[in-house]
Amino acid sequence: MRKLPRSFYARDTVKVARELLGKYLVHVIDGVPHIGRIVETEAYIGVHDLAAHSSRGITPRTRVMFGPPGFAYVYLIYGMYHCINVVTEREGNGAAVLLRALEPIRNLDGKTSGPGLLCKAMGIDLRLNAHDLSSDDLYIADDGAPQSQTIVNRPRIGVDYAGEWSGRELRFYIQGNPCISKK
Repeated sequence: MRKLPRSFYARDTVKVARELLGKYLVHVIDGVPHIGRIVETEAYIGVHDLAAHSSRGITPRTRVMFGPPGFAYVYLIYGMYHCINVVTEREGNGAAVLLRALEPIRNLDGKTSGPGLLCKAMGIDLRLNAHDLSSDDLYIADDGAPQSQTIVNRPRIGVDYAGEWSGRELRFYIQGNPCISKK
């Protein structure tokens, strides 16, 4: 497997969200690689997207979203669950892709269907916020195999507060995969 280059992330967020499906999230902890295949994502396309954390501007929490692409934006939700996003597009845009679900591949304990469960199984927490995804201990990789999966578009989950943005089909998943978060 080869790490995705920074140029992969420095593109349109919707395109990145779709093309992350089938790639592998790798977190090396104490020399042990924990690997899951990405099977569900959501695109948050910048400050104009009312469901995106960046829509409230630059804050200590969202600063990483406005930085260069290819970094992890990790945050805590409901005071107990971590979520990991991948920063996309050019610096200053405030765009990112939420990783919603993984198919366990190697060394994963527990469920991976949902962003909080995914982070728990992968050992991802706030210490990895703003982590460079071209590092050797947390990265996304491609095995080079051709992708022949059907991708489904649906509205994002849990963004009813976002007005017209709540119904936009910016959630993507691999059709028929048993590990997606919501059927």
